Amino acid sequence: MTEIEASQVQVGELGAYLAKPADGGTGQGMLLLPMITGIGAQLRDWADELAGRGITALTWDPFKGRSADNSSIDELADLLGALDDDTVLAEQEALLDHLFGELGCTKAGVIGWCLGGRFALLLAAREHRLANVVVYHPTVPSKLRPNHSYDAIADAIGITAPTMVIYPSADAAVPVADFEALQTALQTRDTGATIAQYYPGADHGFSDRSRQEKPVNFEAFRLSWPQALAFIDVTTA
Repeated sequence: MTEIEASQVQVGELGAYLAKPADGGTGQGMLLLPMITGIGAQLRDWADELAGRGITALTWDPFKGRSADNSSIDELADLLGALDDDTVLAEQEALLDHLFGELGCTKAGVIGWCLGGRFALLLAAREHRLANVVVYHPTVPSKLRPNHSYDAIADAIGITAPTMVIYPSADAAVPVADFEALQTALQTRDTGATIAQYYPGADHGFSDRSRQEKPVNFEAFRLSWPQALAFIDVTTA
């Protein structure tokens, strides 16, 4: 693995976590969009792992310094309900600009988990600079929540990048029918491969370490993560 440098950084008015190869890397980048736990320890570990593979990893902070490290899930859920789609997408576009600008990336993709998976789809539908899209158990119910302005399932048809969708069949937040609708939308695109992974019995958020005491969740992540990493490697090379 490549030696890395990792730190909290400031991008304009936005705080972010940055992990990058110590030697500067080869121009590969990824924007990471967290789940409800925010930029907690596990998310930082994933960013560090990508950096160790030679990929500059920049992480959006949904809750402005709050995460599972210092807040309860109930507190974070309240913050989640206050997120505004347009504001969030503008923040993520600013971070993507930073990847392509100051950080010197020539190819960059996006990976999101749960709420971050939804935003990864929305961002990719608008940002055709992205080299890939990876979404882990994206929170994309067909019934929009009060603070949602956009339908990620409907918008997904506008994505041009290769897209990997990772879905658990026991997802209590997103019915199987909604996953199937997302898969159909992606597969009607004129460009951009669609790779769908389906894990029977696994739960929403199965990639979270706190849920991996359940064997089916552990096995789903153990099988899916190496595939996601290989997909990222190839599409950002």
